[in-house]
Amino acid sequence: MPTVSLNSFKLHFVEQGQGTPLVCLHGFPLNHAMWKEQLAGLSYCYRVIAPDLQGFGQSELATSNSERLTMEQLADDVNALLDVLGITEPIVLCGLSMGGYVAWQFAKKYPSRLKGLIQCDTRAIADTPEGVANRHRLAGLVLENGAEVVSTAMLPNLFAAITSERQQAAISQMRDIIHANSPRTIAAALRGMAERPDVRAWLPQCDVPSLLICGIDDKISTVTEMQEMARSMPRANLVVVPEAGHMAPLENPAVVNAAIVEFIKQL
Repeated sequence: MPTVSLNSFKLHFVEQGQGTPLVCLHGFPLNHAMWKEQLAGLSYCYRVIAPDLQGFGQSELATSNSERLTMEQLADDVNALLDVLGITEPIVLCGLSMGGYVAWQFAKKYPSRLKGLIQCDTRAIADTPEGVANRHRLAGLVLENGAEVVSTAMLPNLFAAITSERQQAAISQMRDIIHANSPRTIAAALRGMAERPDVRAWLPQCDVPSLLICGIDDKISTVTEMQEMARSMPRANLVVVPEAGHMAPLENPAVVNAAIVEFIKQL
């Protein structure tokens, strides 16, 4: 797995294939491995790049971000990675959940670097005051008791019932990934997500061709909510993925990969 130095930390990423760069940003609190089906299924026609976001997986957490890891900082990291890799052509950026929050910030700050935007199972709204309090509470519990606290709280909501029945190995892998992440990183990201801005008012200005993807059984980013996002964006279409919850790219990769290929073909 290649490593690059970005400012004050080292970032790991996986890269497969050639062609249009497709950069995939993982959800919380996971790593690049959640994109394994896209790395395997799309690298025949695209240059698929899946980083471990700062602090997650094998990437380091910069000392300056040890208390709070903002979505804008993670977007800046993606921009810096493109520079280090010498990628000057516009990319297709794909984010899931927290990766989607990062992708919004990247699209706002670096629009000229985007050829297309893919948002999977994510939200545009900020946390409610109750949601903010819950994230800070969970951050404290994780620092006190370890990453298992967050896997216990989150895993039941990440997958559709049919996935729980048929894909126990995939769920176990995600659990192991969560447990391998540093409690310090998990807490810092929770605090950063709690502070993320509401981008709904900005969506009508997001003029990049966009594909929104949502698992039909997603309990976190519902189909109704993502339909509203798609309607607010001038050049967005929504694909609803059957037999999938919040982790649609992992749960039903055939449908997700086909939608991504069709989207990029039309760019």
